[in-house]
Amino acid sequence: MRALDPLHVDDDVAAAVNTVLATVLGRRLEEAEAVDPLFAEDLAGRVARFTLGGGRRMRARLCWWGLRAAGGGAPQAAAALGVAGALELVQTCALIQDDVMDGSPLRRGRTAVHVELDEQYATPRRDRPCGTFGGAGAVLAGDLALVWADDAFAEATSGSPAAAPAAAVWRSMRAELVAGQYLDLHAQATANRSAARALRSAVLKTARYSMERPLMLGATLAGGSPDVLAALAGAGRCAGLAFQLHDDLQGAFGDPAATGKPVGEDLREGRSTYLLAVAGERCEAAGDRTGLRVLETVTGAPYTAGDEDVRRARDVLDQGGARAQVATEVERLCRRAEETLAGASLDRPATARLVHLLREACGLPPGETADTAGESRRASGPAGEPRRAAGEPDPAAGQPRRAARPMTEFDDALTGDPR
Repeated sequence: MRALDPLHVDDDVAAAVNTVLATVLGRRLEEAEAVDPLFAEDLAGRVARFTLGGGRRMRARLCWWGLRAAGGGAPQAAAALGVAGALELVQTCALIQDDVMDGSPLRRGRTAVHVELDEQYATPRRDRPCGTFGGAGAVLAGDLALVWADDAFAEATSGSPAAAPAAAVWRSMRAELVAGQYLDLHAQATANRSAARALRSAVLKTARYSMERPLMLGATLAGGSPDVLAALAGAGRCAGLAFQLHDDLQGAFGDPAATGKPVGEDLREGRSTYLLAVAGERCEAAGDRTGLRVLETVTGAPYTAGDEDVRRARDVLDQGGARAQVATEVERLCRRAEETLAGASLDRPATARLVHLLREACGLPPGETADTAGESRRASGPAGEPRRAAGEPDPAAGQPRRAARPMTEFDDALTGDPR
């Protein structure tokens, strides 16, 4: 691993990370077998299969390109790939436990871990599966993934001159992920539908965890300067928030074959997303009482909405203009991230690869500048929306046209703690 050629890794970061993960997980499975064969088969094996069996390796790739953008290369390559693998194990923990909390039956187009366990042992299900054998077992599987992530991180950074500052970033990332997930659950339990709370949760559990911290980990291992770290952190946080808003759009309107989850799942769960908050605000501004009642049907009684309720809620999001407004915010946040990177002292070829990855994550077409992305989007419609034929009416026509939010409103979520 110490002789890794970074240019070779550049060609296929995901493949390099998969190689590291296969080695690390092979050792962990041997250790698990020595502890107990049933534990190794039911839990450790599932964690390994889940981790190796899918995903875009986005956080791992961001870690690598953070390293390269900050000027890192061969001396730090092995440590960076090891940390990238550790990030994927944290993601395994997050996804497995998120499916338990949300009662999601699918993940990455496959049966969720908690459902697999209940099916294997024919244990009864409940509306919220955390009380079942499968749900409890999946919580333990997630815990195991997090333990393995910490082990992998410690092994990867052992002996690195950047071990201590990288560990500080790692600790912050783990706490922020849990905090953001808790805010999400708290908003559902207390019916907090504010846009500010939705944005704050998105920053913690997605923007920082999924983009900002992976970039910072890579740059820290490279010995990046404070200015370089600040630029990558700022760009990652903006693009990470855009990524979450794009994910909200995909959750409501995306193709299940692409998302790996049932369409409209966030609506069925009554999740307090920024998309739903914007839709409520637009209905209020338009005096649309019917639209508000439709939204209340899905947000006021989680897990009880039927297919028709979801369809009607999607119509409100689309025809009321919330879908288009959030898609515009995605573009603006991505453009702000690109501008931050452009003004920083970073390796330019690596930064170009990084920008491409950020666009890909946020649903922006590759090879397009941020300045032209908006024009392309306006021609093709918001995220997940097919191009309208010439002369076809805009579904949001007749709705009050609300300007995109000033970026200062996003700054509160990006830098502070609005309550």
